[in-house]
Amino acid sequence: MIAYNAFNQYKENSINTASPEELTLMLYNGLIKFVMRSIDSVEKGNKAEAHTNIIRSQEIITEFRQTLDMRYELSHSLDSIYDYLFRRLVDANIRKDKAILEEVLGFAKVLRDTWEQAMKIAKHQVKKPETVQA
Repeated sequence: MIAYNAFNQYKENSINTASPEELTLMLYNGLIKFVMRSIDSVEKGNKAEAHTNIIRSQEIITEFRQTLDMRYELSHSLDSIYDYLFRRLVDANIRKDKAILEEVLGFAKVLRDTWEQAMKIAKHQVKKPETVQA
């Protein structure tokens, strides 16, 4: 019980101290985790567990959509992708369809990997020293 409480405290501290970029990465990882759990549940025939994990995946997609800054063209493109993924998750939940979930998982991994790469590039650019001209 103590180890469980310590882990939950660590997890809560990680979330509270994470940058917005890190929180986004955590959400992508959560999306991947819940879609993978959904696939596993469908394979095992556990419809209730599949439903729960698909709903969690949909909630993450909803969070992504609600936090987009629509002043940027990229946000409109991401919104279209998120809308598509959300609708596919609805279809997967109705049908308990592993193939649809695998499709969503593929998109989620690409989005996560792209975000992670963008974070690395941004971090590298911040650390890059400015050249001063005399």
